[in-house]
Amino acid sequence: MGNALTLAEIEALKRFTTPTVSNAIELLGYEANDIRFMSAEIRCFFPDLGPMVGFAATATIVTEKETAKLGHPVPYEHWKAVLQVPAPRVIVVQDLDEPPAVGAWWGEVNSNIHRALGAVGVVTNGGVRDLDEVHAMGFHFFAAAVNVSHCYCHCMDYGRPVKVGGVWIRPGDLIHADQHGVVVVPQDIVKEIPAAVKKLEAAERKIIDLCKSPDFTVEKLRDLFTHHVAGREDSGK
Repeated sequence: MGNALTLAEIEALKRFTTPTVSNAIELLGYEANDIRFMSAEIRCFFPDLGPMVGFAATATIVTEKETAKLGHPVPYEHWKAVLQVPAPRVIVVQDLDEPPAVGAWWGEVNSNIHRALGAVGVVTNGGVRDLDEVHAMGFHFFAAAVNVSHCYCHCMDYGRPVKVGGVWIRPGDLIHADQHGVVVVPQDIVKEIPAAVKKLEAAERKIIDLCKSPDFTVEKLRDLFTHHVAGREDSGK
């Protein structure tokens, strides 16, 4: 799961919102339907922390009462698997319960454990809790629900592809997330994203400036949009 990206290149992505990164991915040759973004059920709990960027370390859990008979084994092998993913790390957890989010595997203790393992946050279709304590840590929560109890949380598997928010996530996938949602960034275009964002922002600024101008006309808007669309098509790979 090695990568050719530097920490500086990864950190640079935090300057951009997740919708902006999504637009840049499209500009760099990906069809909108091919961009891997999670559904709205996965929501950001701490939007003031800004964008979260990191490589996915994956796990699956169950939390319903029937798993109590499994006991409470220490997830030592999962912790070791997390360390096999490049830092910074984002823990992506699929809750296998039907329905999911019966209990919360993520609270103050588990967040501190995973921060010590180099993680910056978690993305899960399950539940979270201890919101004030975790927010104070600066640890990101992207989840489907808040739960009072951890119930009978049990880590079932780790280091394999998981499906969260309708998207299959593989260990080592690059995650970008903020208050708008979660997207997977193709690693082969990361170095091109800053230039693509600059081009997008310049084109959008022309449209916004025209809309605020006393010289605004529908015809001028049409011409700007025609030029903007043509530029996006020319940038496709």
